[in-house]
Amino acid sequence: MQFLEKKAREVRDTSLKVPHGEYGIVVDAKVFTRENGDELSPGVNQAVRIYIAQKRKISVGDKMAGRHGNKGVVSRVLPVEDMPFLPNGRPLDIVLNPLGVPSRMNIGQVLEIHLSLAAKALGFNIATPVFDGANEVDIMDTLDLANDYVNLSWEEFEARHKEELLPEVMDYLYENRDHRALWKGVPLSRDGKVRLRDGRTGEYFDSPVTIGHMHYLKLHHLVDDKIHARSTGPYSLVTQQPLGGKAQFGGQRFGEMEVWALEAYGASYTLQEILTVKSDDVVGRVKTYEAIIKGENIPEPGIPESFKVLLKELQSLGLDVRVLDENNEEVQIMESVDYGDTNLNHIIEGDRRYNNDEDYGKHGYSKQEFSEGELVDVEDEPEEDDSFDDFDGDMNDDFDDDMDLE
Repeated sequence: MQFLEKKAREVRDTSLKVPHGEYGIVVDAKVFTRENGDELSPGVNQAVRIYIAQKRKISVGDKMAGRHGNKGVVSRVLPVEDMPFLPNGRPLDIVLNPLGVPSRMNIGQVLEIHLSLAAKALGFNIATPVFDGANEVDIMDTLDLANDYVNLSWEEFEARHKEELLPEVMDYLYENRDHRALWKGVPLSRDGKVRLRDGRTGEYFDSPVTIGHMHYLKLHHLVDDKIHARSTGPYSLVTQQPLGGKAQFGGQRFGEMEVWALEAYGASYTLQEILTVKSDDVVGRVKTYEAIIKGENIPEPGIPESFKVLLKELQSLGLDVRVLDENNEEVQIMESVDYGDTNLNHIIEGDRRYNNDEDYGKHGYSKQEFSEGELVDVEDEPEEDDSFDDFDGDMNDDFDDDMDLE
């Protein structure tokens, strides 16, 4: 049994595991080595990279964007029957907030959605150059053409537009006229707006809405990767405030404007707690945790570490700054920086190759001292209180014991 326990201590699990909260299917594995000329970090001779694929549906909180910097976050996902729909019953796929257009002044998305509406109704794709493409007048004329194509009979459309369109275009539109059924009953005006019905009530919306087809992309900012929670965790060494970000297992930033919001509501105790015991009051957060565990009342918070850092910065500028209480007496601010365990003996002992003097002798080492001007070997019995006698572990057992030592 002791043999098994010793072996269990010597064996380390170095398996590569999927990070906590991740999942997926392994789709690829690549091995990088210095012999193949792969770029590796200093000190790394070989690396293995595993690729894991996941299939995720769009969900609330995921980030999407068009091709004009018009990015946004999915705020709601509805059943198709609850989406707004066209007069002929076709539902929309995505609804965007119009407030995202005027202030950002990315007019490209407006031109894109109007021209795409006309192109989709006519049944073909349009390639327009960046700076020398279709202008507003061209787009509105094309919308008029599309409206006639989907809402007039073919004979009426041919009589009205045969002279202005090329024969090849007329032939294409005639061959694909069955496509018009998708848009039958949808009046396409020059401004690209259509009266929509509410999918929940069936009533018309108060104002017409711009519709069209837009390239919309799913960005690599998914809410499943962003979600994060923390109780206690790592703190900054200088400010003693929690670190930031999911990668550092950090806390939620409570910024200047959030402080203003709590001040406006008069939530003074919540504000005090956030700025002290839940942040950088080193003594206070320990006492608060202890009080919660013991079921006692939470004590008064202490002095935040950031205030002490401010004092140190002012003192480094040559300013003699002191803190006074209500009685005009100086408050003694104690240093509360915890440097951790500074005793390195356990690290040194754990990293020794040989446990005692006998091991040194086995591997060719000997104790020597001067005698009559010469170095001579001395055989010395180990002392009874040898500090290594009770050390039964060796972190370097995996080295070859037969290696030559000089």
